Amino acid sequence: MRWDNLADGPAADAPGSTAGGAGGPAPLFATSAVTTRTFDTPEFAGITFHEVRARSILNRVPGASRMPFDWTVNPYRGCSHACVYCFARKTHSYLDLDTGEGFDSQIVVKINAPELLRRDLASPRWQGAHVAMGTNVDCYQRAEGRYGLMPGIISALRERANPFSILTKGTLILRDLDLLRDAARVCDVGVSVSVGFTDAELWRAVEPGAPAPERRLDVVRSLAGIGVDCGVLMAPVLPFLGDSPDQLRATVRAIAAAGASSVTPLTLHLRPGGSREWFMAWLRGRHPGLVDRYERLYAGGAYAPKWYQRRVTRAVHELTDAYGIGPRGRSPRGTSAAAGRAGDVTAVPEPGPGSGPQQLTLL
Repeated sequence: MRWDNLADGPAADAPGSTAGGAGGPAPLFATSAVTTRTFDTPEFAGITFHEVRARSILNRVPGASRMPFDWTVNPYRGCSHACVYCFARKTHSYLDLDTGEGFDSQIVVKINAPELLRRDLASPRWQGAHVAMGTNVDCYQRAEGRYGLMPGIISALRERANPFSILTKGTLILRDLDLLRDAARVCDVGVSVSVGFTDAELWRAVEPGAPAPERRLDVVRSLAGIGVDCGVLMAPVLPFLGDSPDQLRATVRAIAAAGASSVTPLTLHLRPGGSREWFMAWLRGRHPGLVDRYERLYAGGAYAPKWYQRRVTRAVHELTDAYGIGPRGRSPRGTSAAAGRAGDVTAVPEPGPGSGPQQLTLL
């Protein structure tokens, strides 16, 4: 396992972080700073936690990225939601950790994240930019119930009236409703919940560690109830598994019933280096008849072809119109941050002729 000299590169540019001089950025943490734990409880069975004291927590998004935000905070690496399609699997290879089962069960916890964030936000160099969370792995995954990092993170942002957004599949966010409501009184707060489909069988197959879609929609209801707008990132739409007209209609109907302020569909993308390999191995085992169709659809790269993306987007937009969800084109500052986790902005399809303006009200 590689810990010494590990650096995220852009993270070294964060306020308060230490530059590495001619040798490059300083390591995020050293071997001596890592404590490995397991817990003898059913909810953490088979999961190993690597507790680290990180050296930076505010991460600058590379300038070449088309993300609609510049800064992120990721208190965890790896994710027990175990989504077979997760694009972030490749990040585990930076630690010499397995990008398959290892990504699901070897969780890195930055236990000093709240104190680091307070330090960075207090830096004279910090200009109060929007901070996006949940854009790599879920900040409200199961580990958060044990480590409780998000209350300190939200409090640090609230104290500085610093705008932020959160994307999650986790129902643990309900624990922090009061904090989110208080923060929303002093700064822009955006929340988006990821619900790509409502098919229970599909959920159990591809998101085995995540809360059920209906529980995530309960989060939308709860946030709407305290006056915090909550959009839904309808992602990923899985070709040939979750994209039938009936499935799309059922999903949009359920999202509308939950009171979502907006819906943004994103089709599955398969990045090499972890995600593509893991998903295709799963597909061969569970749906071998679809392997050739996927290989043809994704022959051009990580993203489905534009014609397919446009078809899905058009269908979902027609359904959102039918169910009266949110004004299209309303894009308050930071509202597109959710795209960073489910698929970067290059994955957002352009709507076809006559389908109306692009809907990016994610958070």
